[in-house]
Parts: sequence; C-alpha cells; structure tokens
Amino acid sequence: MSLSDNLSPESACIHAGEVDDQFGAVVAPIYQTSTFRFRDTDHGAALFAGTDEGYIYTRMLNPTIQACEKAVAMLEGGAYGLGCASGMAAINTIFVHGLHAGDHVVCSDSVYGPTHTLLTTIFAKWNIESTFVDTSNLDAVERNMRPETRMVFVESPGNPTLVISDIERCADIAHAHGAVLVVDNTFMSPILQQPFTLGADIVVHSMTKFLNGHADVVAGMIVVKDKEMYQSMRKILNQVGGVIDPFNSFLVHRGIKTLALRMERHCANAAKIAEYLERHEKVARVFYPGLPSHPQYVVAQKQHKGPGGMITFELKGGIEAGKTMMNNVRLCQLAVSLGGVESLIQHPASMTHACLTKEDREKAHITDGMVRLSVGIENVDELIEDLEQAMSKI
Repeated sequence: MSLSDNLSPESACIHAGEVDDQFGAVVAPIYQTSTFRFRDTDHGAALFAGTDEGYIYTRMLNPTIQACEKAVAMLEGGAYGLGCASGMAAINTIFVHGLHAGDHVVCSDSVYGPTHTLLTTIFAKWNIESTFVDTSNLDAVERNMRPETRMVFVESPGNPTLVISDIERCADIAHAHGAVLVVDNTFMSPILQQPFTLGADIVVHSMTKFLNGHADVVAGMIVVKDKEMYQSMRKILNQVGGVIDPFNSFLVHRGIKTLALRMERHCANAAKIAEYLERHEKVARVFYPGLPSHPQYVVAQKQHKGPGGMITFELKGGIEAGKTMMNNVRLCQLAVSLGGVESLIQHPASMTHACLTKEDREKAHITDGMVRLSVGIENVDELIEDLEQAMSKI
C-alpha cells in the first residue's frame, strides 16, 4: 500500500509505517533477530558498501524498527526517523552529532532535568558551553546567541512550567546565526504540534510518553528532514549503540495507532480539570496552555492544535500542601513520567528536576510548591472527585 502525504492525522496514525511483509501481515511483524542472512558474499558486501538496500544487523537497522521510524517521521512531516533506546539516548545522539569542542548551545531553562544535566556535566567536559534562557523571551534568545552558537534547543511546552516558546521566531533567530533549531515535542506529540512547519531542523521525542501512551516502554525518536544529516546521525547512533529494540518498536508503533484518539481525550480531560483547578480556593495558580490566563496563550493558540494533557499548578500552602495532596490521591498515581492512559502526579523540585540546583530551578521558575499532573483518559469527573478529596485533606 502506498500512502499519500496528505492523509489526515487520524488515518496516518493507523497506516503510517506499514511494511511489505511476504505473508501480507496487516500489522508490521516483530523481527526479533539480531542478525540477517545474506544471499551470498556479494550480497553481504553490497549491503555493507551501501550499494544495495537491506538488513545486516539489528543495531544497524531492522524492519520492525524501521516501520516505527517511518511512522513517526510521517506524522511529524519529516523525512527520516532514528529510533533510540530512550529519549535521553535520542538527545545525546543529537548533541554528539551537532556539537564539537568550543561550540555553544542556547537551551530552554525550563527543560527536562536530565537534558540540563547532560549539557552541564558530560558535554561541559568537552569544552561545550551551554546558556539556559527563557526561550519564550525572544530578546533573551537573541541576546545570548554567539558566533560559536551551533544549536538552539527548545522544549515547548517547557518541563514542568509549561512555558510556551514561539518556535517559528526561535527558528528565525537560530538560522540567522547559522545554528540549527532542535525542538523537543514530547509534551505535545505530532498530533498537536508540528515543529517542522514552524522552521525546526530536528525534532526529538521521548516515545515513552504520549507516542507509546501505555507506560510500558522506554524509547526515543529523532526526526530529521535532511538525508545527509540522517546518514551522519545514523552512523553515530550505530556506533554509540543507543538503539531501540524490535519489541519496543512494535509496542510504540501499536500505541501510535490510537494516538489521535488518545490526544483528543487527554486534551478534553485536562481542559476541564484546569478550569476546575483555576476556580479552586486552595489553588494559588494554574499553568495550562488552554487557559486564557496562561502567559503565552496567544502563542499556544498559534502553534498548537490542542492544549495538551499536561497541567502544572501550585497550591496555597506551598510544598507542605502539595505533599498532603499528592499523598492522598487515589485514582491519580504518584509517579514520574507522563503521557500514558493513566493520570500521574508528581513533585518536580524533588523528583524529575532534583538534579538541578535550587538556583537553576529558581531561574527556570520551578518553585518548590509546584505540582505536575499528567492527565490520563479516565473518566474526568472521577479524576476531579479524586483531586477534590485529596485537597480536602489540606
């Protein structure tokens, strides 16, 4: 079956990444093999030389992995995908590919904690400097660009503050200075945001989250438009070895088939819960891209196709109130990660962003009293009842 590039997201989720299986399998099979047999020595030599297409060794490429890569690339409007063992393996591969000693990175300050740590520890050892700024402030992005800046890394919405960066304007700034723009699109998924249409050069996902959607996989994906960049990055990924395996690829590809439906429910539930929280007498403030009170609401309306399933809020009474609430939820689960069918609640300052210093958290407006809620697809009224009974204990 040949797929058109203009399929709707709903149809693309179902059909993207199909493979021509010799038995006519409707679902891409799991090729659970480490290596592939050659027809003869000439065939093997041609595969290694790159003059013939095919498979050699699963670390290098595998039909199941490739099916998942093609599906995500198609949904993102990119040309090539690279499946990775985790979101951090994907981010590390991007940094290894694009940065050299003496280079400089401008990065969102409200970003996944390990991304911040990777730049400030591992890559700092190799004389690669990073500046963390509020990338929703375009003047700050422009002001911190240098002649040696090679990359602008934007996570939008930011983790965990849900700050929204204008991707199109960030792309303009990056390109004017000869840098590439990398966008972490994990929080939105390609259903709600497509960074390539806004000028991004590379898109990265933790597929552990919304793409898979079922809290049973750890995986990452890089999507690019440029063939030369893809080939160079593929060599690095193969050498470093942070590749996804066939079974996890199968699970993610299966999860993607319901992505459009799930995102619709995530958005509907989160919007109703955000409105409930904003009215609640024990809630100090709510950060949700679908609320007109969000500082970058106008930008969100421009570049999002929906408000998303993530909510961040602060309770009156600070961290002690937050701890009381989180310790008393019943339907929501106290756990890190996000984007699954189940609702998860956690405390960024002591959990996902504990690796940042207090000073760095404060610069990124990650307060000690902040609570992050990944809204699942349960019955929304029951979720609100759960939050209400938990807050009644404060």
